[in-house]
Amino acid sequence: MTLRIGNASGFYGDRFDAMREMLTGGDLDILTGDYLAELTMLILGRDRLKDPAAGYARTFLRQLEDCLGLAHERGVKIVTNAGGLNPAGLADAVRHLADRLGIPVRVAHVEGDDLTASYPGSLAAHAYLGGFGIAACLRAGADIVVTGRVTDAALVTGPAAAHFGWRETDHDRLAGAVVAGHVLECGAQATGGNYAFFRNGDVRRPGFPLAELHEDGSCVITKHPGTGGFVDVGTVTAQLLYETAGARYAGPDVTARLDTVRLGQDGPDRVRIEGVRGEAPPPTLKVGLNKLGGFRNEVVFVLTGLDIEAKAALVREQLEPALGKAADVRWELVRTDRPDAPSEETASALLRLVVRDPDQEVVGRALSGAAVELALASYPGFHVLAPPGKGSPYGVFEDEYVPHGAVDHVAVLHDGRRVPVPPPQDTLVLDDVPEPALPEPLPPGPTRHAPLGLVAGARSGDKGGDANVGVWARTDEAWRWLAHELTADRFRELIPESRPLKVTRHVLPDLRALNFVVEGLLGAGAADRHRFDPQAKALGEWLRSRHLDIPEALQ
Repeated sequence: MTLRIGNASGFYGDRFDAMREMLTGGDLDILTGDYLAELTMLILGRDRLKDPAAGYARTFLRQLEDCLGLAHERGVKIVTNAGGLNPAGLADAVRHLADRLGIPVRVAHVEGDDLTASYPGSLAAHAYLGGFGIAACLRAGADIVVTGRVTDAALVTGPAAAHFGWRETDHDRLAGAVVAGHVLECGAQATGGNYAFFRNGDVRRPGFPLAELHEDGSCVITKHPGTGGFVDVGTVTAQLLYETAGARYAGPDVTARLDTVRLGQDGPDRVRIEGVRGEAPPPTLKVGLNKLGGFRNEVVFVLTGLDIEAKAALVREQLEPALGKAADVRWELVRTDRPDAPSEETASALLRLVVRDPDQEVVGRALSGAAVELALASYPGFHVLAPPGKGSPYGVFEDEYVPHGAVDHVAVLHDGRRVPVPPPQDTLVLDDVPEPALPEPLPPGPTRHAPLGLVAGARSGDKGGDANVGVWARTDEAWRWLAHELTADRFRELIPESRPLKVTRHVLPDLRALNFVVEGLLGAGAADRHRFDPQAKALGEWLRSRHLDIPEALQ
């Protein structure tokens, strides 16, 4: 007995046509859509300030208007977290849409994650719920289930628990579904999108992934026939490492042991995942808090030709008096210029100024006026990429933890009945897994100074203010070298901005992978826009471009 679960959205703003492509491309039982991220909750919170009836992903409604009839005809149930901050509101909107289209569907939703009232000063505070509320809705006959802030993997654990009759103590099965859900949650990242070795296939328009999930929790990750991209052990490994850390991947339903995951190629565009072990979930739930941090403004000065450093120093000195009141001032000179350049663009460097302050006036008029006044009175060739604005609000992210019992997890069925979802009876406090044994190192031999990316892939991302970089080897021999060479200290050498921060290395031998967590690299989270790449999406690619002494036998 196989449950086919597909995904049609990895974030709010993903490919609009993906829902139709997934419904028409092949057989499915469940279609999921992940619309939420830490940054998205802030965006929806700001929407709700303007309109209390808002707070959900409106894109989902537009997609559903085009595809609700298709889903109904094919008997595909839809499960989505597009409800955001207002799942009840989205559920009502879906009912109105279905009535207008004349399509009989049963719509349920899950609520209880909203804890904003308990955290004064927060724009949004939401607990990460598990999948058993979704399961209750599906067991009662729902065709569409709308949630607020559940874990991304809950979109898979919920349907799987409902279909196979799993209980909360079926930890190994639930852990297998969590791993499948984690692979699916970011859509085309499992089918060649954002993949280090993207030249292995045609990724101009990768298809979206699906999982053939089995009763024992094992699955096969694949995609619809004829769609773009590709699925192999590497694309699945990359996504498994994305935004995770050590061997224990904790969630509200179960803690999945990533050090037990076994991957195998099961045919073209098919990767089997098996062997996943699970443990009781931790006794607390994560709560994501989004707050307004103040106001922010940015100016990017273009410096062209000769004397780049002197030009940067001049404009910094000229603007210094206007920046004296700002709480946070950051300058960054990006040397994109080259000597004797064949175009003006390649002869230019960028000087980036970012200013933050609780007072909008300090980063607004004071900065924009001072910058504009330099137009005819600064370095030769003065111009900016865009004039500074009035300053925009920015957000900060924090996480807290509360006992399961502090949340009223409720499944609101299609007929209006409210079914409480009890917290798990068995919990287990998270503890570090003992460091696994490393493979035998490679024997000594000649080396060549070359980019790490010749022998290793990487994928990186954000978790609040921390950055995660997963690195994996493609062969056993490369793993023998990587496991000994890429230590936490070597990581700091290669990524200089991580040197003053705590860097933790986690070893996952069965995946031939290392996972690095860099604490505080992203400031107060993605919405804080603390650095050039605020979500650390390209941090892994920067690491792959750094040079080390790599054995010639691996190149």
